[in-house]
Amino acid sequence: MAQRIDYYASLNSPWTHLGAARLMEIADRCGATVRIYPFDVIAVFPASGGLPLPKRSPQRQAYRFQELERWRRFLDIPIQLRPKFFPAKEAAAAHCILAVRETIGNRPAIDLAHRVLKALWEEDADTGDRETLGRLVGEVGLNVPDVMNHADDERWAALRQSETMAAVDRGVFGAPTYVVGDDIFWGQDRLDFLERRLKSGGIAT
Repeated sequence: MAQRIDYYASLNSPWTHLGAARLMEIADRCGATVRIYPFDVIAVFPASGGLPLPKRSPQRQAYRFQELERWRRFLDIPIQLRPKFFPAKEAAAAHCILAVRETIGNRPAIDLAHRVLKALWEEDADTGDRETLGRLVGEVGLNVPDVMNHADDERWAALRQSETMAAVDRGVFGAPTYVVGDDIFWGQDRLDFLERRLKSGGIAT
């Protein structure tokens, strides 16, 4: 049976975007499946002792920009360090992704999530805008009216909330987080360790 990566993604996270393509390459290389959870990372912070970005110390905020610049150069991914619409309103996109995951499958849901992240971080697009979100849905080959009809559906809001709380119970405290079995890998800079875990067949190396 293929190993499964549970992928806890924030649709506002540059780190989630920076790791997106490599995650899927690793999964394909290792024959693993990926299940995405577009959880509410802000709701996780109180349980984990974390702080939203505006409430972090000036030193931590300054260091974040240094790290983003380093990773942007290292990965050659042309992110905007200060995107115009960050933080975007992410609920509608998250609901659409959950609906796609539950009604179509994991890979189309991941494709949509990654398109949303690219639009925010590379294209300076307002991913909280309905018209923009509909365009992104269409660009990944999904039926726009069918998917957008789920944007305000309360069942997806409830599912997102329950999956966010389940993430806390599981030990997830930030994004992106990749979980295989009981092993948690926080941050796109831990993808090498995730690949080692998958290749080991169950031993966290």
